[in-house]
Amino acid sequence: MESKRQQKFAGVIQEDLAAIFQREGMNYLPNTLVTITKVRVTPDLAIARIFLSFLGNPNVQTALHTIKSHASEIRYKLGARIKDQVRIIPQLEFFVDDTSEYVERMDKIFDKISKEERQPDTEENL
Repeated sequence: MESKRQQKFAGVIQEDLAAIFQREGMNYLPNTLVTITKVRVTPDLAIARIFLSFLGNPNVQTALHTIKSHASEIRYKLGARIKDQVRIIPQLEFFVDDTSEYVERMDKIFDKISKEERQPDTEENL
């Protein structure tokens, strides 16, 4: 469970990274909308795990690799924005947030289940 300090710091990082991706995201991934869905920070605030979703890009793994290759540049830009609020700029680790894909997959499973013919309950009267 994250402390209030971690949650607050994660919120600051999420907000500032969202602004960076909104302004300069097209430089990294043209015709792709990058959304920061979640940020998790280690207790020592040294590592930030950023979960991203990509709209408009069919190859998510390539998009993630592109973002990872620009991680140091993104960290530098983040540092310029939050340098007065923190002592150290955390290392950034990027991951794909597949929550929407998981929800979609579960919806399909539930639809399939609901369309199946129900078996009548067989209770024997004793």
